[in-house]
Amino acid sequence: MPLINQSHIKERGIFYVGGKKTGDGENQYYCNQMYVEVYIPVEKKHPYPIIMFHGAGQTNVNWLITPDGRMGWSDYFVAHGYEVYLAEQPARGRSAWHPDVNGKTMHHSIESLKRFTSDQGKWPQSKKHTQWPEGEEALEQFLSSQVEYLPSNKDSQKLVLEAGRELLKITGPAILMTHSQAGPFGWLLADDQPELVKGIVALEPSGPPFSNDITNATVKKYGIADLPMHFDPPVADKNELSVELLKAPEEDLNDGWVMKAPYHKLPALQGIPILLMVSESSYHAGYDHLTSKVLEQAGVAHDFVRLENIGIHGNGHMMMLEKNNLEIAKWIAGWLEKRGE
Repeated sequence: MPLINQSHIKERGIFYVGGKKTGDGENQYYCNQMYVEVYIPVEKKHPYPIIMFHGAGQTNVNWLITPDGRMGWSDYFVAHGYEVYLAEQPARGRSAWHPDVNGKTMHHSIESLKRFTSDQGKWPQSKKHTQWPEGEEALEQFLSSQVEYLPSNKDSQKLVLEAGRELLKITGPAILMTHSQAGPFGWLLADDQPELVKGIVALEPSGPPFSNDITNATVKKYGIADLPMHFDPPVADKNELSVELLKAPEEDLNDGWVMKAPYHKLPALQGIPILLMVSESSYHAGYDHLTSKVLEQAGVAHDFVRLENIGIHGNGHMMMLEKNNLEIAKWIAGWLEKRGE
């Protein structure tokens, strides 16, 4: 049984934000609430807390501990003086799913999860994947941690945006750390509450922009999110955001859709310190440059960091769970320090 020393934690709390009553009479239920854990360090060293949002099929477990029983990122950042909030997406895990309100769910198959754990993916970078924890037990722990999730990213984004507003009222100004499917949560909350978002650490955010493949540019009408954002000039209709195909700038990168000039800007995101990070062997390695390009077109300054370019090799999509997870966390902590967060 893996145990983590948590002497760095002064206090811990659990609460719910958002949600609403549904039904009538004696058949009323609560739905769409978001479960949140908070960890207060023994010695608080930073002015802004970090709110961590997990990806599809995941829960807060991603941040708490690795599949082979080592310290997770929540403990690492608390130990380094950050107040940390872990937000479990509505209709997921301990944020109850209501079938009459939230509809059907999906679940990752064991086969589909191999893209996170093996070096046998169909993308060229996959063969470089060396950091997944060895052993059948670690794999079984990861597979056991998977839960159901809503099939609609748009629905998930709407629910988290609503609950996230309420969470930011409690935390005050905060840094948002997002992973994968949660990437748009950071963009949307910053666009909606720019005065309360003091930084975004986007770990392989949902992509590529506008589409899930190069054959169809109709999936993500707003580029980096499925919900409307405050563009300048305004985008009254989603079809006003014109796109064009950008050819891959180098070998092993993908073609993909970006904005077509004249570009629509995202003024609310401008001035917020943003880190966009991608692993060396992840399936994101081939297309996260497209997300970076769309942010650039929108006038959003950011640091686009490939782990191999800073000497960190062999990671896949689930970098926070891998053998060198604390090396990556240390680099992110250093980036936050340099950016004054």
